[in-house]
Amino acid sequence: MEHNINNKEKQVLRKQNRWEGLYFYQKSNVLYQLTFAFTKRFLTRGDRTIDQMVQAARSGKQNIVEGSADGVTSMEMELKLLNVARSSIKELKEDYEDYLTSRHLSRWKAEHVRYDGMLKFCRQHNTIADYEPFFEKWTAEEMANIALTLCHMVDRMMTTYQKQLEQEFVTEGGIKERMTAARLGYRTNQKEEIAQLKQELEQAHRRIAELEAKLKAIEGKE
Repeated sequence: MEHNINNKEKQVLRKQNRWEGLYFYQKSNVLYQLTFAFTKRFLTRGDRTIDQMVQAARSGKQNIVEGSADGVTSMEMELKLLNVARSSIKELKEDYEDYLTSRHLSRWKAEHVRYDGMLKFCRQHNTIADYEPFFEKWTAEEMANIALTLCHMVDRMMTTYQKQLEQEFVTEGGIKERMTAARLGYRTNQKEEIAQLKQELEQAHRRIAELEAKLKAIEGKE
């Protein structure tokens, strides 16, 4: 006996996004490794800025991962952790800008001869393997400007991603709303199944009555 029951049940848990495939995560991972190499090369051991920069870079990367994992059950928590990640990236950006300013190095802007090439490189490359060969070759000015460009790109990408999540939250709600929808969907399916079973039972009763009538007719002829 086949039942044509609606199988499109509401899902309570959201599908986890693969953070490894998110460009802003990949670039944040580059930022962490680049910052680690930068502080090792260009800051004096014992400088408190080293820990601040490395921790800010790590926080940006890790909160993206944690936000993606927590987003399975709580979109609100994912949005909060992404905000923490963005704050950490902005803090790191300030440290790189301070480094350039305090040492009278150039902040490459649109009119700088190296700006377009740097922008193109950062847009086209997302993995550590693309940047690591230059960690021991770039000057402090080059490395800091690359890092600032990555900070800007990560923040912009995360802003777009957050807007998408916010729209999803408006249309689908949080876990409480999804749990309610799932319960309602389950009850609706139960009602539909019971109604269908009743209909099939009534059809079976009618068929039995028809067969009994035919049997009596045959017995009467005999």
